Amino acid sequence: MAKSVKKPGAAPKAAAKPGKPAVKKTVASTKTNGSSMSKGTNGSSISHDQVAQLAHRFFIERGHTHGHHEEDWFRAELALRSKAS
Repeated sequence: MAKSVKKPGAAPKAAAKPGKPAVKKTVASTKTNGSSMSKGTNGSSISHDQVAQLAHRFFIERGHTHGHHEEDWFRAELALRSKAS
C-alpha cells in the first residue's frame, strides 16, 4: 500500500464553506385534499387536475409534439380562468 506524502510548503485544505440556507418559495396555489387549487380573479378555483387535463388535450390536438408543455399549461390556465369568470 502506498504512503501519503505531503509536499513541503503545501497549504492545508480549507474547511468547507457553510451552504446557503434553503429559501422557501411561496406559491400562489394552496393544497386542499391532496390537489392544488389556483384561485381565479373572481374567487373561483381551478384544480391542478383540470389544468393538466386541458393541457394534455392541447398536446394531443397539436399532434403529440413535445417541447410546448409550458405553452399548453398557460393556455389551459387562461382558458379555464376565462371560462370561470
